[in-house]
Amino acid sequence: MTLVAVTKTVPAELIRQAMALGLVEFGENRVQEARDKLAALGAQARQHDGHPIRWHLVGRLQRNKARHAVELFDAIHSIDSAELATELERRLANWAGGSRQRHEPRATSGEATLDVFIQVHVTGEPTKSGCRPQDTEALADVVLDCPHLRLKGLMTIPPFSHDPKHARPHFRRLAELRDTLTRAVGQPFGSMKLSMGMSGDFEVAIEEGADVIRIGTALFGERT
Repeated sequence: MTLVAVTKTVPAELIRQAMALGLVEFGENRVQEARDKLAALGAQARQHDGHPIRWHLVGRLQRNKARHAVELFDAIHSIDSAELATELERRLANWAGGSRQRHEPRATSGEATLDVFIQVHVTGEPTKSGCRPQDTEALADVVLDCPHLRLKGLMTIPPFSHDPKHARPHFRRLAELRDTLTRAVGQPFGSMKLSMGMSGDFEVAIEEGADVIRIGTALFGERT
């Protein structure tokens, strides 16, 4: 189980305190906010007390921000189109070929690779991002054909509800889709992870098989 501490609107000093308590995985919703915070954190943004720090983009990514995203993040949870995947691949391939230098190499290694999750729109809500369940296999094929992208699994965001049990069928559907997709694209069983569950519903998500939970409010309090 991986806990991603979502630091949207959280100041850099509070992030440092979280690092001192042992948190090493952090999530941001927006590219620009992440750039500002990593600059404020300096060297601690990549390593704290000898422990590598990893950054996850958990919000929607626009293609015109892909160049900055590959500089900042170790993982992106919101791949929702073939166009976005191929743009990230192009940016990473350019860096691997030596055509440009990263300002802040990712903490995990100097490799030009990026962990990605496909965001799936399992809820039917018109306001939610993500690919349709029936399009997931085709998008996974595109990602798997990108040598600099590592497909780690699927992500979803259920509809908001004060009752976390209402999220259960959406989490269960993502788990079923993951199992079907794993077989369809020939990946080893257990290699595809589920990124699902936030402050209000993470316990249900864990019951339904979550591998990655994205927690903000429960750790840092209500956002201002």
